[in-house]
Amino acid sequence: MTERKIALFGGTFDPIHLGHTEIAAAAAEHICAEKVIFIPAKRSVLKPDLPVASSKDRLAMITLAIEGNKKFEVSNYELKKPGSSYTLETVRKFRADYGVDASIYFLVGADSINELPGWYGIAELIEECNLSVMYRAGYERPDFAKFEDLLGPGRIEKLKENIIETPLIDISSSRIRSILAAGGEATDMLSPAVADYIRQHNLYQAKTD
Repeated sequence: MTERKIALFGGTFDPIHLGHTEIAAAAAEHICAEKVIFIPAKRSVLKPDLPVASSKDRLAMITLAIEGNKKFEVSNYELKKPGSSYTLETVRKFRADYGVDASIYFLVGADSINELPGWYGIAELIEECNLSVMYRAGYERPDFAKFEDLLGPGRIEKLKENIIETPLIDISSSRIRSILAAGGEATDMLSPAVADYIRQHNLYQAKTD
């Protein structure tokens, strides 16, 4: 029997853009994942001023962005939890859902590497799933050597084995928010349905007195 591989992709997705969906598709192909589940966070523990858009709006935008891709799903698991959510708890939830026959991968961007030591239960997280750090083509591969004293050589080796190279896409949610707040257009960075949703709901517009 072929092992099931389920990829979890967490983040604020504020808003979700073409870069998110492109790298998710590349990661799914790399690990031969059965599906990628987008899991929007209620609030970033490390970035308390984010997200800007409401949970309802971000969930709606993700749903629109992934429509038509049979491998993509969205979960409101973290949005409906009271209090803060931690990746370790999320991974354990989906491990329980899919059973022991499935391998769980958690996708994270290379820009989050320096934050890893501060993640809740990081050592257990690496043991309980395949923490897959994605880096953009043309950039240096992630280097975890500086964390060896904290995590141990076995966990460092597992991190190295799960590195994923993704296409080089120069898009960020913060850049999109800045453009929209200045009255500009960001339609080339968003799926048409998400761009329409943002326009219809006046999201990310500069506040006026």
